[in-house]
Amino acid sequence: MVPVANVDHRPIISWVAVLQAPKPSKAEAASGELSRILRLEVPVIVKLAHRKLLLSEVMRLGAGAIIEFSKRNDEPLELMINNKTIGLGETVKIGENFGLRITQIGDVKQLIAALGAKS
Repeated sequence: MVPVANVDHRPIISWVAVLQAPKPSKAEAASGELSRILRLEVPVIVKLAHRKLLLSEVMRLGAGAIIEFSKRNDEPLELMINNKTIGLGETVKIGENFGLRITQIGDVKQLIAALGAKS
């Protein structure tokens, strides 16, 4: 065996490390995820009232039919996200449009739970 002189024993992997981009920290990754999540659009529903009807009653509905609800017109409306109530409010008129003035809203944990809950 012939001895080899002046051999560079540095690992080749050090050359690869120079070419790789640094990995983001966990905090940076979480911040990026949160930023993407906060840009999502979610449907917002304002629930006037609810009631059950027999299917035969639904089949008789037509233009001009009126469905009566047991909720008074001055009771608060429910603000819903993902079919989960997250707050309450009262009706307001904005020009020719309908709006909701929020009078009560859940905390952040409740809002997150509503977004992630199964319907």
